[in-house]
Amino acid sequence: MLKSIHQVKRLIVAVIGFTVLAIGIAMIVLPGPAFIVIPVGLLILGTEFVWAKKFLKKIKDKLKRK
Repeated sequence: MLKSIHQVKRLIVAVIGFTVLAIGIAMIVLPGPAFIVIPVGLLILGTEFVWAKKFLKKIKDKLKRK
C-alpha cells in the first residue's frame, strides 16, 4: 500500500510539473513570463525526479556566470 501511495504522489507531481512546464514552453512564443514559469515547472518536477533537479541546477549555474 505504501508503495502505491508514493506512485500516486509521483504521478500527480509529474502531471502538474509537466503541465506547468508545457505552459512555460508555450509562453516562449505566446505572451507571458516563460522565464518564470519554466523554472517553476522544473522545481515541481525536481521534487520527485533527479533529472529535473539537475537540469534546473545547470540553468541556475549558467545564469550566475552571466
